[in-house]
Amino acid sequence: MRLLLARPMPPAVMDRAGSSFDCEIRAANTPLSVDEMYRALREFDAVMPTLGDRFSAEVFAQVPEPRCRLLANFGVGYNHIDVQAATAAGVQVSNTPGAVTDATADIGMTLILMSARRAGEGERLVRAGKWQGWHPTQMMGLHVTGKTVGIVGMGRIGQAVARRCHFGFGMNVRYFSRSPKDLDFPTEVAASLSDLAASVDVLVVTVPGAGDTYHLINAAVFKAMRPTAHLINIARGDIVDQTALIAALEADEIAGAGLDVYEFEPDVPLVLRQMEQVTLLPHLGTAALDVRTAMGHMALDNVAALADGAVLPNLV
Repeated sequence: MRLLLARPMPPAVMDRAGSSFDCEIRAANTPLSVDEMYRALREFDAVMPTLGDRFSAEVFAQVPEPRCRLLANFGVGYNHIDVQAATAAGVQVSNTPGAVTDATADIGMTLILMSARRAGEGERLVRAGKWQGWHPTQMMGLHVTGKTVGIVGMGRIGQAVARRCHFGFGMNVRYFSRSPKDLDFPTEVAASLSDLAASVDVLVVTVPGAGDTYHLINAAVFKAMRPTAHLINIARGDIVDQTALIAALEADEIAGAGLDVYEFEPDVPLVLRQMEQVTLLPHLGTAALDVRTAMGHMALDNVAALADGAVLPNLV
């Protein structure tokens, strides 16, 4: 079983991969090039790709009879893989659900608090040596306790964010999802995305990246939001229309934004980087050693299942 790891992984993951399979570990942390993806499909039985490795229909079209039988994606989101094209080529796709839930929700809460309380702006003020000392009206932000949070997509991560907001900060929870959820804490289902956007103090995006969620958060949503509200995105960058977000921030249609993902990642527009009311993180959602290690082991569990001829535990 020849296995390609598309990036260096946590040590325990690389150790297991090396001892269990004929494993090649790519040294670079950049996305696979088109030629590297062709080689991956032609020369390996399984590949562990991750965000940015765009196994598109066009890539599969150039390798009509791949040796590869599994793309064991390192991550829960797999919108960078054309699953339909992969399946047609005889390549299965798996992901790592569950392992990322709490860590991603924690980053969601980090961004909620940083954006609402202007923490990034405040830190920059201190680091620049410009802080003049405390006074009663300095950098007043939004006190989130008791406020209303809106969750766009109430899946595992959305529920984890909602639980933190409700139980940790006494926030009222509203959400918009494909179907109502049976939850063990009080929530209210919004009739539409616009209804949700208009009724909350913080709007948190947690839906998966896919064709039907592309630019789901657009100019109409921003116009519906309160001028005191904040947008938080911990899902995929292209779910938010970045141009519309910038326009909304420039027009003071919303108070601020907290972003861990970007539409053209890793490119972040200068205008967004210069906005004081925006908190920007470098895709830290799962950036904890134990979490990334668990993700790697989950991906390798799928590779092992393929080698054993068993059903993949995390087939998408």
